Amino acid sequence: MLTLETKDISLEQTAEDKQAAIKLLASSLEQKGLISDSYVNGMLAREATNSTYLGSGIAIPHGTTETRDQVKQTGVAVHHYPQGVDWGDGNTVYLAIGIAAKSSEHLQILKQLTKVLSMDGAEELIKGAKDAETITNLINGHTQLEIDFDSSLVLENFPVNSMLQLNAVAAGTLQNKNLITKQGLSAALEKEPTHLANGVWLNCVADGAQRSGLCVVKVAEAFEHDNKTVKSLIVVSAANPSYSSILEVLSQQLYQDQLNKFSQFAPQELVSCFSQKEAVVVAEDDDNAAIFEIINPHGLHARPGALLVAEAKKFKANIKVTNLDSETPTTVNAKSLMKVMTLGVKYKDKLQFVAEGEDAPQALQALGAAIAAGLGES
Repeated sequence: MLTLETKDISLEQTAEDKQAAIKLLASSLEQKGLISDSYVNGMLAREATNSTYLGSGIAIPHGTTETRDQVKQTGVAVHHYPQGVDWGDGNTVYLAIGIAAKSSEHLQILKQLTKVLSMDGAEELIKGAKDAETITNLINGHTQLEIDFDSSLVLENFPVNSMLQLNAVAAGTLQNKNLITKQGLSAALEKEPTHLANGVWLNCVADGAQRSGLCVVKVAEAFEHDNKTVKSLIVVSAANPSYSSILEVLSQQLYQDQLNKFSQFAPQELVSCFSQKEAVVVAEDDDNAAIFEIINPHGLHARPGALLVAEAKKFKANIKVTNLDSETPTTVNAKSLMKVMTLGVKYKDKLQFVAEGEDAPQALQALGAAIAAGLGES
């Protein structure tokens, strides 16, 4: 598995434009013995066909399938541009990751990049990076800018009838997910949860927290604790400042008196609520919605993703897309490559498109044809 290391990163780089930046990256790849000198032509040709800009100040220049035979060994070279490089279409790149890949060894880095692209604050962190460790920690997933929370951290209809049991179940789940240590588990059990409102309780653990996240446990039958009703418990792992977003959501819910609905939320709704991402759109008009299966062997990586977005941009209609096979489906703008890449679309995943506008039917038909044709990949 290919991972990013500090030795792969060159700091304090400058380039007049993206073509110059790509040539410098190719030179670094060649010096590392990863490519032959003609691979740069494939990198420039790729860029001329489709921009390799992903979003959040990141671009991933790489060659075409025709120049893959020019790759001697899979690897990467990373250049950091604190002043930025104009990548066209109003995009500025602060981190260019040059990729030389013989097969699919680089996909782990691309998978991690899709997570980075969805993080608020990632671009500012990249732009202001002063050392290679800051960049490698971010790309390799060691820097946390958003909380860890998905549907597996929501337990429904749990058969408990005491706060001690409820607290133990939630904290134990956090430990099993490596969000807290044994010390964190002990700290959670020693701490008395706080009643927020409408049967919703909160426990926050800092000691022994490894990553910020939360677990929600909803009981099968409500019971009493300290003369107050218990319907659900939220246990928060407070490892770094990203956990503050959890408290902000709860504060908003409490202020708007929405906690009475909290225990009725489905797991997907809770994930959308705490991640503050758009929930899945369910189309009411079949003429404005369509579902297509991705046939690309490596899913929607940079090139097919860019072609999909380019196709969507041909139409005036507002187009939303949802990966129905995702563990935590969210809906994003189909005209934003950065957003589409965050969907983590794999081979055979089904995408739901919802279009609104006068040319919506034509847009859906064109998107379906593009997907069926392989989005530029045979």
